[in-house]
Amino acid sequence: MSRLLVVFGATGQQGGSVITTVLAEPELSKQYKIRAITRDTSKSAAQALAQKGVELVQADSNDKASLQHAFKDVHTAFIVTTTPESAGAKEAEIQQGKSVVDAAVAAGVQYIIFSSASAAGKIGGQPVDIFDSKAEIEDYIRTLPVKSAFFAPGFFMENFRGNAQPRPTPAPGVYGIANIPSGSTVLPLLDTAADTGKFIAPILAHPDKYAGKVFYGCTALYSYDDVAKIFSDVTGKTVKYKQLPTEVFSGFMPPAAAAVAVPMLTFFKDHGYYGPKTQENVDWTLQQIPAKLTTFEEFLKKNNTTLA
Repeated sequence: MSRLLVVFGATGQQGGSVITTVLAEPELSKQYKIRAITRDTSKSAAQALAQKGVELVQADSNDKASLQHAFKDVHTAFIVTTTPESAGAKEAEIQQGKSVVDAAVAAGVQYIIFSSASAAGKIGGQPVDIFDSKAEIEDYIRTLPVKSAFFAPGFFMENFRGNAQPRPTPAPGVYGIANIPSGSTVLPLLDTAADTGKFIAPILAHPDKYAGKVFYGCTALYSYDDVAKIFSDVTGKTVKYKQLPTEVFSGFMPPAAAAVAVPMLTFFKDHGYYGPKTQENVDWTLQQIPAKLTTFEEFLKKNNTTLA
């Protein structure tokens, strides 16, 4: 008999990838039926899921009654919380996460897979709200009477087509990527929409084996210098990386955005994206993943990346 898998953030990159992967894998699609949670079941992305046979349920993490309905008869839950985008949002995310997992346990959910992050504040001694909130929710889940596993996504490749993309420099024909870490600092890069589900699939296939484990989600570790070179190779333009002093980098951002980003980037520089065991954690995870993962070069090419 198939188990019911509920996926939060179903129309987002992480949740959507989990759904796509489960539907595409014959064994998993036999083992699990999918319930997709969204705030708006009428939007096109949700309706596209319904056309694939996915059950749609409207729910809000701040609405206890809707959560009870969302978790009814569910065996396994994939849970994503809303990342704080401004200073002071940490406690709101923690409360959101605790409310959702409490509702899951109360409803009898047997297994939780939570999208987490490194405990950067504990590792580095300075708060990094954007990571610490998720790490605190993970710690809380581990105290509950439910089996659980965790997914710590790497740095989204999509960021390099957004705020982190190369920009024209004063030098003719030269584009730059500028940030706080050194050019040799490595990032674990993840094609979030395409590959998140490939990390969750082994957990769904072997839940007891991976109970209590953390999967560190990335294709590989790329230095900032690597990223610039790959941009150059793919676009045919000259792209260079430049490390900036923290105060200079902060000056290019609104204060609220800097309050979120600067502690995170400083943590990368000083301790590594996943802390001092970044390489070890990534190596172990990749040994568990049979699926082909998207390289950064492949990501840029498939998205027809150009620099104007």
